[in-house]
Amino acid sequence: MRDKTEKAEQNTSSRKNGQPKNRVKTNISQGSTKEPKAADLTAALRSAAELNDVIHRFLRTRGAVFEAAAEAVAACLRDGGKIFLFGNGGSAAQAQHFAAELVNGLSRRDSPPLPAVALTTDMSALTAIGNDRGFAEVFSRQVEALGWPGDVALGLTTSGTSPNILEGLRGARAKGMITIALTGENTAAVGPLTDYVLDAPSCSTARIQEAHLFLLHELARRLERASF
Repeated sequence: MRDKTEKAEQNTSSRKNGQPKNRVKTNISQGSTKEPKAADLTAALRSAAELNDVIHRFLRTRGAVFEAAAEAVAACLRDGGKIFLFGNGGSAAQAQHFAAELVNGLSRRDSPPLPAVALTTDMSALTAIGNDRGFAEVFSRQVEALGWPGDVALGLTTSGTSPNILEGLRGARAKGMITIALTGENTAAVGPLTDYVLDAPSCSTARIQEAHLFLLHELARRLERASF
């Protein structure tokens, strides 16, 4: 009887202190200073080498396309246009990241804000369109509502086959917008829908996304230094 009473008092005390009743312990020690395993370092170095190779191969083989895309985006902004970005999952986060860099500034606080909108942030619009029309239209419907001829639509799809990205680019092209796709090796579906295909030469989702982040930062740097 005494043991039960003590346990009840301990549980009551834990709840008062904001602690869970039954805390699950993990095997991860706090403040561990153990050196990384050699295999982990080798794997990390291999990933870094792969990314370096992907970026260098892209710049060698697709550098001219990237330059043309960057100039097209700059021309759009000079003419008073806007950039609309969209993607799924990690690519959605990268779309938002890039939009924030343009609005706030990548590295110069004296640079003018550039009009960029990520179509992945309006949860009311996303859920309403997804519920009423289907997930494939969550971006194309917004492009139809917000985009104007001459604006830029930039879709990110590591697979190159995401239905809602393809529909978003298709809708943008129908409105006379400049279309750009950041993707991987598979360009069969996305290629016909875009003016500029920026295809990271890899089939690894991680390497493709990392290469996309590099290209977006490079694009933001160039736009920040352009004259508007």
